Amino acid sequence: MIRIELVKRSQQSRVMSVLSPVIAVALTVIVAGIVFFLQGHNPLEGIWYFFLEPITSLWGIEQLVTKATPLVIIALGLAVCYQSNNWNIGAEGQLTMGAIVGSILPVMFPDFVNPVVLPLMLIMAMIGGALFALIPAQLKIRFGTNEILTSLMLVYCSNLFLDWMVRGPWRSPQGYNFPITVDFHEWAILDGHDFGGVYLNLSALIALILVIVLAVVMRSTLKGFEIRVLGQSPRAGAFAGFNHRRMTLFAFALSGALAGLAGMMVVMTEIQKLQPVISPGYGFTAIIVAFLGRLNPVGILIAGLVIASSYLGGEAIQTSLQMSSKVATVIQGVLLFFVLACDTLILYKVRIVAGRAGEVARA
Repeated sequence: MIRIELVKRSQQSRVMSVLSPVIAVALTVIVAGIVFFLQGHNPLEGIWYFFLEPITSLWGIEQLVTKATPLVIIALGLAVCYQSNNWNIGAEGQLTMGAIVGSILPVMFPDFVNPVVLPLMLIMAMIGGALFALIPAQLKIRFGTNEILTSLMLVYCSNLFLDWMVRGPWRSPQGYNFPITVDFHEWAILDGHDFGGVYLNLSALIALILVIVLAVVMRSTLKGFEIRVLGQSPRAGAFAGFNHRRMTLFAFALSGALAGLAGMMVVMTEIQKLQPVISPGYGFTAIIVAFLGRLNPVGILIAGLVIASSYLGGEAIQTSLQMSSKVATVIQGVLLFFVLACDTLILYKVRIVAGRAGEVARA
């Protein structure tokens, strides 16, 4: 009888910790080539259209930054949660709820046209996302429920609530019976500016500022130290005077606030009204971004650009190779698998136990 065991390594390789995301991306490219081959396409041509062609033009770079911005913002909040050992899987729902709350002003008060509308919408979206994220946090600290399940199930609640709102109370009278709200007025839209031929909106700058702020907080402040200690050893954190329950509330609230902010920015820049679907799955994809970026703010910025290219790649192979855009989702899943597999092999070594006597062969 043969069985496979994972044995914790006494010492982790720092070199492999740095190289593992690169290895994961390389393995994903290889698997993507195999997928294109099985679909009857030239693997190299498929890899070109999926990974490289979308960023060969200024328009492609603009779209890359646009797609990466919400991924980076959401992943920053998720990184804080995961480092504190709180597993928020419901950022997609918090994104949706934040967008709904932030849209109250332009939808219910369309005559309130003022420069303060836009910042108020962003603040309201953050509050909405944070409050929605506190539901699984409260359930965890009060009843010991699994936050993975509760945060995930709340995604469906928020999506159904959005669908009901745009088909019912918030449906636009001028929408020809389509499930959409009224168009946002000019003060509720996040415009962009030209930077050397590349047209970027303010959300990209906000994402960059958040990366810098969170990098400083995690590296050089007591709060960052508290997050890391409680995540690695709650008992040691308790001896240091840190409160795990308060950290759970803080991590979920911050994560939800950033997800809500990202959702409002997506609506402001790309859709400019509410409709049944406002996100292509940014909240779920941001989980991949967080882990690919090693839960490090700078790493998340780079990973966000890498993963955002897969959205553009999905569109490119759909138009150029007539392949389903769902291939992009498959490749994103493969990437997450390789990221987690590489991380596992950094922490553990594989041991094959064979024979009744328990003979051991190391891999």
